Amino acid sequence: MPKLKVFDQKSTRVGWGETLADLGRENPNVVVLGGDVTGSVRTDFFAKEFPDRFISVGVAEQDMMCTAVGLAIAGKIPFASAYGEFATGRPFDQIRQSIAYSRVPVKICASHCGITVGYDGATHQSLEDIATMTALPHMTVATPCDYLETKKMIRATLEWDHPIYIRFFRDNTPVFTDEKTPMIFGKANTLIEGSDVTVIACGLQVWEAVLAEEELAKEGISVRVVNMHTIKPIDRDAIVKAATETGAIVTAEDHQRHGGLGGIVAEVLAETVPAPVEFVAVNDTFGESGGGAELMKKYGIDKTAIVAAVRKVLKRKT
Repeated sequence: MPKLKVFDQKSTRVGWGETLADLGRENPNVVVLGGDVTGSVRTDFFAKEFPDRFISVGVAEQDMMCTAVGLAIAGKIPFASAYGEFATGRPFDQIRQSIAYSRVPVKICASHCGITVGYDGATHQSLEDIATMTALPHMTVATPCDYLETKKMIRATLEWDHPIYIRFFRDNTPVFTDEKTPMIFGKANTLIEGSDVTVIACGLQVWEAVLAEEELAKEGISVRVVNMHTIKPIDRDAIVKAATETGAIVTAEDHQRHGGLGGIVAEVLAETVPAPVEFVAVNDTFGESGGGAELMKKYGIDKTAIVAAVRKVLKRKT
């Protein structure tokens, strides 16, 4: 059995939608901007309860971001939501110029990120959003590992006076954190201690890392599992500590290898404690239609891929 207990199976997008509705009840300045995927990204929870504070822009994501800026300047707390690909790719110019450059605290919360969007196919699978958003000055980028961490993260945005991009996912996934698990932007959580190698993962790959640790423990390999829920600002101290104490790193993410979590971790190590690194990520390709689990397996980002990466990096450790 994994060292972490599974309490439930819920999607991170539902955690987002429920928390957004909670914030709407608590704060009359919370407003939400959505598009033609309101039901899919679960902003419908908020829209049904607060129709006068919900603005639908249809498929005009560029207008969504500009309208959110105006609302923020007027003293509102705007949350803008769409699929990850359409929340970042289509309105990138507006995000860069009007949100990031101007340091306007718009909260861009994107569902259906990564390859597990599944049957919607490559056009809807945001595998480049971490790269584009982390490249922007002033932009915070985060991705929760489960339903409960999503709820904590969305609530924490109210005190985060910077532009922020949060990515979450479509499918139901294990809920393995609890109410006491901390969630502080920029501070990674070590979920499992280990001494031979560290797996630094984000989003859905955190649970895959937990499953990989279980398998590797049977071989006598001690794996540290770190949940890097905030990708920017990255927790440099956690990375340096892991490299110093375990001497080998594997990164795991539901994103392109280029420009993702792995590259940021490698930059930190190159500047501080050089250590061998292996990368579990989508390798410079677009996805395709299919079930989430089968796509993770095909594109090499599931627990089996993490296990193989650990074995490979340990051979390089010496």
